[in-house]
Amino acid sequence: MRIFKHQSDLKRFLDSIGNETAIGFVPTMGALHEGHISLITQSKLETDITICSIFVNPTQFNNLSDLENYPRNLDKDLELLNKYECDLVYIPEINDIYSENETSKVFEFNGLDQYMEGSSRTGHFDGVATIVEKLFRIILPNKAYFGQKDLQQLQIIKFITKNLSIPVKIVSVSTKRESSGLAMSSRNELLKPEEKINAALIYKTLLNVKNLSKTKDINYIYNEIEKTYNRNKLIDLDYFNIVSLETMKPISKIGEEGTNAACIAVYISSIRLIDNIIF
Repeated sequence: MRIFKHQSDLKRFLDSIGNETAIGFVPTMGALHEGHISLITQSKLETDITICSIFVNPTQFNNLSDLENYPRNLDKDLELLNKYECDLVYIPEINDIYSENETSKVFEFNGLDQYMEGSSRTGHFDGVATIVEKLFRIILPNKAYFGQKDLQQLQIIKFITKNLSIPVKIVSVSTKRESSGLAMSSRNELLKPEEKINAALIYKTLLNVKNLSKTKDINYIYNEIEKTYNRNKLIDLDYFNIVSLETMKPISKIGEEGTNAACIAVYISSIRLIDNIIF
């Protein structure tokens, strides 16, 4: 496994391997878990060389304490990547990615950012799109792998990649879950054991929504979710929306199978967790 800290060195190496080599790319912010490894594994099956980046991107955080508290364990991350035979790792410092005082670009997302994460975290998706575009232009991968847990982010990355004419195929990988159903996330490391047990309610909620959608209307489902979280004093509901998978906008009526998504964000203590289910 080769490690690069500077984009100039990484580009030089990638130039040397030739255009016939298919490159798979997994961008991460570290604190790696089995969900990330599932992306690495799929990339290794489908491409010749797999590159993982580890970079906690400051421009996508609108809360400084969230940025400061984001879990970091580079030694453990590198050990895990080596174990699963990732080929290259890019671990830049901020000044290798951003020039001094550089901020996010402002993007047009065709309304995909209007609700949920976009309304809860001002500027978040501009920061995500900024770093993804930068990394794509540095690495020039054939395929890039993203988890379905960050569904709105996934749809936005698909959109900007097409809109900016970047020749990268975006591959969506199913959410990896713990035995309780809790979606694997780097933030799970910040949960106390009892908080992690309570967090299992998130996926139970989504499964219930999928089941209710077969016989109940959307207003009934929203009322059930509201009652569920009013009863639970340990979890604060940030948002719950049933949206069109295509537009990421709330819908008033359940569409055809596979075109709807229920998306949720909660706080457990100060830890914010998100999840979704497509149905």
